Amino acid sequence: MHYSVLITGSSRGIGKAIALELAEAGFDIVLHCKTHYAQAEKVQQDIINKGHNVRILQFDISDREQTRTILETDIKKYGVYYGVVCNAGIIRDNAFPTLTDEDWDSVMDTNMDGFYNVLKPLIMPMIRAKRGGRIVTMASVSGLIGNRGQVNYSAAKAGIIGASKSLAIELAKRKITVNCVAPGLIETDMSENMATEEIVKVIPAKRLGKVKEVASLVAYLFSDKAAYITRQVIAVNGGLC
Repeated sequence: MHYSVLITGSSRGIGKAIALELAEAGFDIVLHCKTHYAQAEKVQQDIINKGHNVRILQFDISDREQTRTILETDIKKYGVYYGVVCNAGIIRDNAFPTLTDEDWDSVMDTNMDGFYNVLKPLIMPMIRAKRGGRIVTMASVSGLIGNRGQVNYSAAKAGIIGASKSLAIELAKRKITVNCVAPGLIETDMSENMATEEIVKVIPAKRLGKVKEVASLVAYLFSDKAAYITRQVIAVNGGLC
């Protein structure tokens, strides 16, 4: 039986690394993007070249109706997902006094409401399938300890942690685990524009993390070896907190 996994925001960065890692682990991959379809196609081709099954869905996770329609259509055609990685997210950093309403709303709509919009249409089908499953949500060190200029982002990521913990309780008896991975500063396109030299000084490991290091943890959480791990927040941050 082929088990498929949806990874939101998987056209690049951490999401791409997770998709490649889970494909290597034997899962069929459902890639997702909002705008970077050409990049998603490159990831798709990489996975195909390795001999694995993959398809792409394009939608805006902040759009509840669009998300529900596309996901319900996809699982009706291809079957219920075994797992979901809620990775898609955005940042709109600014000091709190200068945050705009749009800065706040867009981060909440995508990062926090996206959790609900993606998982709500998928949970009951996973339960009815009676074969267990895996859900991994991506939080952040900002959701654990806060960060200057990220009141909106920290609030959303802290909310994801709380939501994931509650969902884990509800799904545990269904053999569906729910865990939260909280990366620190990872080498991605987003980190290229940051003043990383100063940040690295406060990281005990004295370096940025690699996307592979985050993806490897997610792959472990999807393995049979992690069947008794649920309701956990696991940080990948070089000892930052």
